[in-house]
Formats: sequence, C-alpha cells, structure tokens
Amino acid sequence: MHEATKAPKISFYDYIIIGGGTAGIPLATTLSANYNVLLLERGGSPYGNPNITNVNNFGSYFSDTSPTSPSQQFISEGVVNSRARVLGGGTSINAGFYSRGESKFNEEARLTDANLVDESYKWTERAIVFRPVVQKWQSALRAALVEAGVKPDNGFSYDHIVGTKVGGTLFDANGTRHSAADLLQYANPKLLSVLLHATVHKILFKTEGVSGPLAYGVVFADSLGRKCIAYLKGGKKDEIILSAGALGSPQLLMLSGIGPKEQLDALKIRVVLPQPLVGKGMADNPLNTIFVPSPIAVEVSIIQVVGITQYGSYIEESSGTNFIRANLSSYQGFSPQMGGFIFEKISGPLSKGELKIKNLDPTDNPLVTFNYFKEPIDLQKCVIAVETILRAVESEAFSNYKYANMTIIDILDLNVKLQLNMRMHANTSSSLEQYCKDTVRTMWHYHGGCRIGEVIDNEYKVLGVGALRVIDGSTILNSPGTNPQASVLMLGRYMGVTILGQRIAYDNSE
Repeated sequence: MHEATKAPKISFYDYIIIGGGTAGIPLATTLSANYNVLLLERGGSPYGNPNITNVNNFGSYFSDTSPTSPSQQFISEGVVNSRARVLGGGTSINAGFYSRGESKFNEEARLTDANLVDESYKWTERAIVFRPVVQKWQSALRAALVEAGVKPDNGFSYDHIVGTKVGGTLFDANGTRHSAADLLQYANPKLLSVLLHATVHKILFKTEGVSGPLAYGVVFADSLGRKCIAYLKGGKKDEIILSAGALGSPQLLMLSGIGPKEQLDALKIRVVLPQPLVGKGMADNPLNTIFVPSPIAVEVSIIQVVGITQYGSYIEESSGTNFIRANLSSYQGFSPQMGGFIFEKISGPLSKGELKIKNLDPTDNPLVTFNYFKEPIDLQKCVIAVETILRAVESEAFSNYKYANMTIIDILDLNVKLQLNMRMHANTSSSLEQYCKDTVRTMWHYHGGCRIGEVIDNEYKVLGVGALRVIDGSTILNSPGTNPQASVLMLGRYMGVTILGQRIAYDNSE
C-alpha cells in the first residue's frame, strides 16, 4: 500500500480497478497473479485504527463526519446512512456477520459455474472468516427464535437455510476484525499497486475511430489534489473495472459521461453514451430494531445468530452495546449495556429508488432515494418479522433477559421514543405498520444503480462500451442472503478467476 501522493503523474497497467472494497480487492488480488494491476482506493488503511479493528468499538465511526472518517454519511428520506471510505470497503466498518447468499443470487448474478462459486467462497473463508463463540444472551435468543417458530435450529453454518443458525464472523476470538484488505496476502506484490487516498474523477474514453466508446484510462487525485492519469497499456484484453460500490460506481459512470442524458446535460458533462438506466433500481434493505432492556447483565456481542424465516425476513441481534448510536438520554433510564437489540431486515426489497448526481465533485455524495416500504409487501414482511421478534421476547427461553412486568406495548413505546432516524412521528406505537415506518433505519445493504441486464451484460461488461466492467454491489438485483458481504466477496473472486482464465487463454493463443 502506498499513498497516492507517491504515485507517478502518468502510469500504465493491464488492469485498473476503481475501489478497494469488498469486490475490488478479491478482483485485484486474483488478476495480479499474471497481470499488472492498479487498485485505486479513495480512503485510507484500516490497519492501526482501533475503532475499525476492535469489536468493542463497532460503529463509533458512523458519528465521525470528518473528511478522514472511514465512513461517509448521507441521508435518504430521513434515514441516516453511511458508505465506506476505507480500504476493505464495507468489510472494514460493518458488523462482520458472514453468511453465504441463497442459490437464487447465483442465478440472478449469472454465475453459472457452481464449483467456482463454492471455491470462491472457501478462498475468502480460509483467510478472514471465523466461527464465533456464542455466549449466554445470544444463546437465549437463539432458543427464543426457535420457540417463536423460526425452525429448525441449524447449528453453525455458512449456508443460507431456513431456520435459526449461528453464522461466521470477520472478528476473531480476540475481537479483532479481519477485512477484505487481509485478502491482499494472496496478491502478487510484484504486479499489484495499491494506492490509498486516490479519488477517481473520471474514466477516459476513446470515441473516434472505434465502433463504440472504449475505456483507456482514469484521472485520479491524491490527498493534496494533485491529478494523475493511469492508462491501460493497450492490450486487446486490458480493462478498467469499476468496483466503487452501489453509490460510487453509478456516480462515476455519470461523471465520466455514461448515464441519463438530461442529468449529464444539466451539469454540462460531455455525453459519451446516453444510458437512462444508470442510477435506477437503487435499493436498501430497511432495518427495524427492538431494544429489550435486561434485568441482568449481558455480554457485548454483535451479529452471531440469525433467524431465516420462510416469509422473507431475517432476524439478527446485538447485545450490551449502543448499536443504534442513540443519545443515552433517549433510553429513558435504561442502558444499552443492560439489554440487547433484536432487529430484522426484509428480503429483496421490492421497493426501489434512484441515484442522481448533483455536482461534478466525486468526493461528494450523490442524491439517493430508496423509497423505503413503498411497496406494500415490503411493509407486510416487516410487520410479520416484528411479530416474530415479539414472540421471541415473550418466550420462556428469553425470560431471564426481559423485565417480567414490562409489556410488549411498553417495549414498543420505549423504542418509538429512541432516536432511530430523523423522521417526525408520534411518541407511541399505534400499529406495527406504523412502527415499521416510524422506526426504519438502514441495514447498509445498498445495491442497484448498475444492474445486471440493464447497465451491464452477463459478463459484467458495460453495455455499448469497450474495456469497461462493473463488478460490485451496484450490479445486484436483490440483496443476497441475510448479509451480502459473503456473496460480494465471492463475486469479486469468481469474476477475477473467470477474467484471468479468459485472458491467459487469449494470450496463449496469440
């Protein structure tokens, strides 16, 4: 890793990958086996920062709004969101839960080699995934979910299977995080260059003398604002790959001249290719939490147990910590250290929104709407999941961790008063439908904007453009599994192996 301030003004590579995150690192690491690769990351290193590496400090960066924060805040529909700005991407700031996606994701993502899918998951799991130690509060909730009907108890598993299970985690037994950045141990150091604080401003395209726009380089700036250009060497299989995430990839396509013509014209961006579907189909899986105060001490833990329901909702948990980062006064005399959060995410979702760029500054957030609960079926999934959580809270298995005289209405009213978002709402819960709308938060599982079959083809190549692919969460149609990071890590490795194999075969045939 090097600071971009040390980068040459002009450089040449076989592959240029924009975004050192969940997909970009497996891609770059894999391609570096045989080819010269540049990996550009707009953030810094995750190493040496205890707020990132120590499980007990999870989430502290979400309230850090400084320019050097590993988390960049944005707001959509009154919901405070965060996007990663650090090497490792979301794997450096998330809650660490690791669970493979369902088989439907492989079909939607056009991943046809089942053996390679499995090998790609295992490639990640060997290096950065661990089996958690499930303590008392988590064990009680696990039994409570089974008692509430989320059956069977599937024990420990990486697989996406209906019932209650313990999944993997990126935190080891010492509570130390292992992010996608750790996968760089697999890279060929002679052929991979990793630049930190390298903010890409645009992708360069040839448009004359070619059948369609052809990507050939990128302009990026270092932390001092100095501009550099990285070019492809010019080989027929050389490529630029966008892995800047669900917000960054559609934003960079538009800043580079590929996107809805009216948006590009409004900002006087030269139109390289009008593509009205860039930025469309944005989605975020809504999160709804229930804090349950405990009369006895609980351990500090973040997601280890998950309930995978038959109706398309996933129930997870965190204990002994201020998971939602609310002011302590809003707990109304209770303490987040004496209790736990049980929360649910809906599958899909069906509700979709849009991303638009508002200026030419690549460091600024685009405008994003997710239209939380716009589709009635999404809201109904939330209601059923909250009902399941409340059954679990009232179960015999969970009775030691709930005040005996505290009713379900008391718990809901307590949660409605918590500072969960910036939406205006009543201080009492009138219905579970209203509870879902009033208390909606983000699960940080953004996807869409460069959807497969709309902006990219089955090989992740940008439609109508040469030497450019998008491989990251922006291509996803539905968020895979309970938590998408396992699938996105797998996708990066899968496509890296696929591209590498095709390239080696081509070069050997020349």
